[in-house]
Amino acid sequence: MARDFAWIRPEPHGIHVVPADCWIDPSQAVGCALVTHGHADHARGGHGRTVATPETLAIMKLRYATCAGARPVAYHETISLPGGVDATYIPAGHVLGSAQILLEHAGERVVVTGDYKRMPDPTCPPFEVTPCDIFITEATFGLPVFCHPPIAAEIGKLLDRLAAHPDRCVLVGAYALGKAQRVIAELRAAGHRAPVYLHGAMEKMCRLYADFGIDLGELRLVGETDKDAMRGHVVVCPPSALNDRWSRRLPDPITAMASGWMRVRQRARQRNVELPLVISDHADWGELTRTVEEVDPHETWITHGREEALLRWHQLHQRRARALALVGYEDEDD
Repeated sequence: MARDFAWIRPEPHGIHVVPADCWIDPSQAVGCALVTHGHADHARGGHGRTVATPETLAIMKLRYATCAGARPVAYHETISLPGGVDATYIPAGHVLGSAQILLEHAGERVVVTGDYKRMPDPTCPPFEVTPCDIFITEATFGLPVFCHPPIAAEIGKLLDRLAAHPDRCVLVGAYALGKAQRVIAELRAAGHRAPVYLHGAMEKMCRLYADFGIDLGELRLVGETDKDAMRGHVVVCPPSALNDRWSRRLPDPITAMASGWMRVRQRARQRNVELPLVISDHADWGELTRTVEEVDPHETWITHGREEALLRWHQLHQRRARALALVGYEDEDD
């Protein structure tokens, strides 16, 4: 018997789970939202009910003051939704609390990945391959040119530059949720025990990570530190602060940026980045295609990113796929 999956419907502002009348990562307020993770293009306030992991709900409360109607779901916990739909939250490996959502209805299985990566990350559980009939994937780095290097090599570049210029600091631009904490945790894993200095906008999120057991070591605020004390140290700030007046209080900073987009030299030049660090929290081309092969779905739906190349890859490999015309999803600073 052919399957039509009429119960799961892509709409411009999100994926509608019709029998349960709920939405996955909707871009506007709805009665019930299943949220994959806390980044602003997936998690928004104003929903009547928000279903997410405890970590994601804590992030949403901190960033968007969202707490009313919150329903926490632990990893691998299955909850029953109206209309005979079951939902299970499975690690996505993107950021703290990020989850794929497995939906089961009438003997059919759909996995919505949200954003994900396959590389190890000390700040969140690893992605888990979950067989399904329809696999709904992102394609942020869905071009063959994107091949993310091992993060240890990029952290090594940072530490080498720091050691070579002990009278300066290395200022790392990193997205405030996920990337900043991952960079700090990877520094610690590489044996860097010195204090890491933070822009004030990073403090609360780093504290939240610590509350969930992520050890980031000693952190100090730039605003509470003498300029000379930061020589020979790493400073982490939002990408918007890299060339801002705020950076003038630092001791001759070497400007770095941690992002998958640093693979594109023009992006590094546009931001006046001296030390591009190719560190991404999204799957690269090889990870995207390998994941589809391992999941082996009946059909792949591509939500956002470089859809055309991934569609073409499916065609060349005799796999069914379609691109979804969703709105409101951005590249972020990755």
